[in-house]
Amino acid sequence: MLVVDDEPQILRAVSANLRGAGYEVETAATGEEALASAAMRPPDAVILDLVLPGKSGTDVTRELREWSKAPVILLSAVGDERDKVAALDAGADDYVTKPFGIDELLARLRAALRRATPTGEPVLEVGDLRLDLEKRSASFAGRHLTLTPHEFTLLRVFMQNEGKLLTHPSLLREVWGPQYHDESHYLHVYVSQLRRKIEPDPARPRYILTEPGAGYRLVDPES
Repeated sequence: MLVVDDEPQILRAVSANLRGAGYEVETAATGEEALASAAMRPPDAVILDLVLPGKSGTDVTRELREWSKAPVILLSAVGDERDKVAALDAGADDYVTKPFGIDELLARLRAALRRATPTGEPVLEVGDLRLDLEKRSASFAGRHLTLTPHEFTLLRVFMQNEGKLLTHPSLLREVWGPQYHDESHYLHVYVSQLRRKIEPDPARPRYILTEPGAGYRLVDPES
């Protein structure tokens, strides 16, 4: 794991807890150091502060994505919404807001590593949701779901990224194409339609969660 933060106490605390959880850890205090370290010893995942001296977390993420698919988890302060979304659009996988609990960070890291490990399975399952990619069929708690092509694609993207925050532009590009990157009303309509089909109570969603100012996240409500 590569941990990048310019605050020594956070760097020490995160590194110590990761080592205690069985991970090997490299550290860096600047964006330039992070990129040099990653190039010399490619990490399995990166825990990256959003605000760094020199290259920002967004810059580091963008450069990493030119050659690495390693999950990137951002550490961001409250109020960094615009910078956070920019970093997510640059390729970051998730974020944790400071101050954070180490258990939450470790859980986000485990989820990101699971997503990065291809299973080759044509069937996706999250809670009571089941999506058969080969047959293009969907069900919830054993009940067949009738989905439009765009609903199916949107649900596939959500389920393939279980637990990951997906920004509005990234979802629009993935489902509708790059020309729709700022057509957020499409996304709101289709998320609302999906919730009516998969949520026991669409007014209180448990699967597709809204992250205000950022995007959506699909989770297993029982995990």
